[in-house]
Amino acid sequence: MKKIILLMLLALTIGAQAQFKDHFKNKTLRIDYIHSGNSVEEDYELDTLYTEKYWGGSKTNLIDKFNYGNYKFEVYDAETNKLLYSRAYSSLFREWQATPEAEGNYKAFDETIVLPYPKSPVNISFYSRNKDLSWDKEFILPLNPKIRDVKKNKQNKFRKSKIHYSGKPNDKLDIVIIAEGYTEEEMEKFKNDCERFKGYILESEPYKQNKDKINIWAVNSISEESGTDLPGDDIWKNTVVGTNFYTFGSERYLTTEDMKSVRDVAANAPYDQIFILVNHEKYGGGGIYNYYSLGTSDNPAGDFLFQHEFGHAFAGLADEYYTSDVAVEDFYPLDVEPWEPNISTLVDFNSKWQNMIRVDTPVPTPATEEFEYTIGVYEGGGYVAKGVFRPYIDCTMKSVKYDAFCPVCKRAIQRMIDFYAE
Repeated sequence: MKKIILLMLLALTIGAQAQFKDHFKNKTLRIDYIHSGNSVEEDYELDTLYTEKYWGGSKTNLIDKFNYGNYKFEVYDAETNKLLYSRAYSSLFREWQATPEAEGNYKAFDETIVLPYPKSPVNISFYSRNKDLSWDKEFILPLNPKIRDVKKNKQNKFRKSKIHYSGKPNDKLDIVIIAEGYTEEEMEKFKNDCERFKGYILESEPYKQNKDKINIWAVNSISEESGTDLPGDDIWKNTVVGTNFYTFGSERYLTTEDMKSVRDVAANAPYDQIFILVNHEKYGGGGIYNYYSLGTSDNPAGDFLFQHEFGHAFAGLADEYYTSDVAVEDFYPLDVEPWEPNISTLVDFNSKWQNMIRVDTPVPTPATEEFEYTIGVYEGGGYVAKGVFRPYIDCTMKSVKYDAFCPVCKRAIQRMIDFYAE
């Protein structure tokens, strides 16, 4: 029976890779666009199309199966209308929409998506998720790669290196670490920092048991100045991807709005996920699903920051804390089930971790010593104390604890690793 199952899986894999060869080239199409709006409106404007050297993504799992994120795009064959490729993602724009600044104010963000380069004409549909989790189709981009003006990306060429290599990129989860706020003289420090951060991810679970499914690359992207912007302290640095603390007024929230530069740097290596390693000692970071994650190199909690922020960006994990100040307001409507796999409003709990709970565990579950290591339904999460529930009393997505993912978060991470590495 096992042999039959393995043969069936092999046949499916070969079929999917044949579909890739039929429809795509082994390189990347990058689409840059401008995403603008306020708290209730949004607009899209096409910017530039680029071709990039590497396609690091899967050639087997071409269709997104998770339904995470606040946005998605779908690629259809123009002649047959067959769905060829899809991915969901989030962006900084959606978070900004939930801030007080967005009420009545208009702002534009540069955003990008990447997909395998199509061989024939396609139609690319862009979607935005509503608060009730339904999707609105925002626009369709018709693309004939043989006649459309697609520019070759002439981004800055930086040296890449293999930090951990287990096989061909298309069959692995490829993480690229890019240097931010490291000058040319600090590249040796970046190399050592990458080795340390490699250990933070590969020596923790569930990544440790999946080492053979993961590649980690480093890109020596050189900045003019060392460090990062701290607007609240009137400190400004000239860095390669323009990161800053105090995002949306939150001191510890470290991000960048310069997504074009992030993609330019990342394009020096094959990748599925981007981690921006910021040369600084301040506590802080950020992670946006299927976009990027980042953290500081020299903070004592750097191991936790890497895991926590990468959990957001890679596995779509939500914050489980509810006592810290955040910039967003009413981020999770209590009458809607969140898309993130590790929090619930109990509106559609069957779609979450209900099948992992013992029949004798009370729901909701009291956060007492009796249930300290029990999968349950604990109130408090998603930035609010009431109405949003988490699966464990404590977890790396809740507290500053390294290598402490709960079983529900581990399951979500494992599913994503398998998706990229099949």
